[in-house]
Amino acid sequence: MARYFDVHPENPQRRSLSQVVDLLREDGLIAYPTDSCFALGCRIGNQEGMERIRAIRKLDHRHHFTLVCQDFAQLGQFVIVDNTVFRAIKATTPGPYTFILPATKEVPRRLMHAKKKTVGVRIPDHVVTQALLAELGEPILSSTLLLPEFAEPLTQGWEIKEELDHQVDAVLDSGDCGVEPTTVVDFSSGEAEVVRHGAGDATRFE
Repeated sequence: MARYFDVHPENPQRRSLSQVVDLLREDGLIAYPTDSCFALGCRIGNQEGMERIRAIRKLDHRHHFTLVCQDFAQLGQFVIVDNTVFRAIKATTPGPYTFILPATKEVPRRLMHAKKKTVGVRIPDHVVTQALLAELGEPILSSTLLLPEFAEPLTQGWEIKEELDHQVDAVLDSGDCGVEPTTVVDFSSGEAEVVRHGAGDATRFE
């Protein structure tokens, strides 16, 4: 059964976050809130966790996972960002955007797009997510919590616990999340290409 952590949306309890981070470090899989929707997440090195996400969402091996980062310093360890792209991303982060960029050698090959050698990254504007990332000290490998049998992402923590009680190790809840996933912008060619319209305003990239 999944452990359920109900935390304050503006002052998340450190003890609860520490317990969730312990589960992540023990190669657990969690459901957690972001500034767009709930997400499924595990540590970058947790290959079994990645496969569990694929199984829950019924994803194939072409799916682009996202590295959810605390800040630009962390993001810069995992993707290659030139000055022009940096300025474009800086103007919209933190926020509900995912950026596809060339991966550095820090990224395991299994997380990259097979041909392009790219990976998705984002910096969320969410107090609880930021506190969780600060406690963990590394990005969380993530995917939107959109279940194949539902038209929209689940927005209630208790509902997620009911649905995924035996498939995840913890549900971190701080209140409702939205149902719109992030806006995805692909910079792998050097030019911005909006590949998914979502919660973030895409007009500046079009």
